Amino acid sequence: MYFVEQLIQLVREKKSVVSMGLDPRMDNEGEIPEYLIKEYEDPNRIILEFNKELIESTYDLIPVIKPQIAFYEKYDALKALKETIKLAHRVGLLVILDSKRNDIGTTSSAYAYSTYKVYGADACTVNAYLGFDGIKPYLDDYKEKGLFVLVKTSNPSSNDFQNLFSVRLENVDGFKTEIEMVKGKLERNYIHMAKLVKVWSEKLKSFSNYNNLGVVVGATFPNELKVIRELLKKSFILIPGYGYQGAQAKEIKYGFNPNGLGGIVNSSRSIIYAYNNNSKYTPDKFASAAREEIINMNKKINFEINLK
Repeated sequence: MYFVEQLIQLVREKKSVVSMGLDPRMDNEGEIPEYLIKEYEDPNRIILEFNKELIESTYDLIPVIKPQIAFYEKYDALKALKETIKLAHRVGLLVILDSKRNDIGTTSSAYAYSTYKVYGADACTVNAYLGFDGIKPYLDDYKEKGLFVLVKTSNPSSNDFQNLFSVRLENVDGFKTEIEMVKGKLERNYIHMAKLVKVWSEKLKSFSNYNNLGVVVGATFPNELKVIRELLKKSFILIPGYGYQGAQAKEIKYGFNPNGLGGIVNSSRSIIYAYNNNSKYTPDKFASAAREEIINMNKKINFEINLK
């Protein structure tokens, strides 16, 4: 089955659009509990046990998880990442590997191979600043897999470039670095990227009117989310920024179509370290705290997006 086909099926079955972000941290209090660190010592074993308890406690509530590869690289725990993905698959979850790869040609092909073949992910995030050359190997060689292109990210400084206005000019000297006047409609750079995604996805296979080429749009920018949803009616939107970064259910509703489909809402710290913000849970009950947080998220989000 194609990624988007499986995703839609799981969203409908579980009545959830929540993605649990698995971003393991063990440098400060309130992250991976100290008792796990002392018991297992090796980062691969610590992280795998932490992820295992979270997945086993929540897999019936969500369709997908999203591990951020940087944290596994930081702790030299790529073995834990591979085992986490295998565990997620065994309990019927999809996996979006948040790796934000960005290159071209054979290097891009190598990234795609490692994502889908070495790690076994079902989808991943990519930075398409290099243009179509950077995502072509993913689309050509792994047609059944999912891909999410960064369009408008959740961080405040995304405005530095993504919100700048620009225009495509024809027949301009390639050596020119500036011009005094332009003719044509200026649009923000994130709009240009969204329109490129629309072009790149035109020939892709669709399921329930959605294809495998999605986009990333931060929940912290609801107005931009609404505009991009209108532009990309056939793409799923991966929506980070819920919870810890400040966005709530009323902001993310603009990323969905009227039937409650079209988006996946990711939350990492607010879920996996929920015990740290809920006094009724001790550190050893972190998985139970995560489950309660997801139940609450599902209720709030489903009410806003009309998912039934």
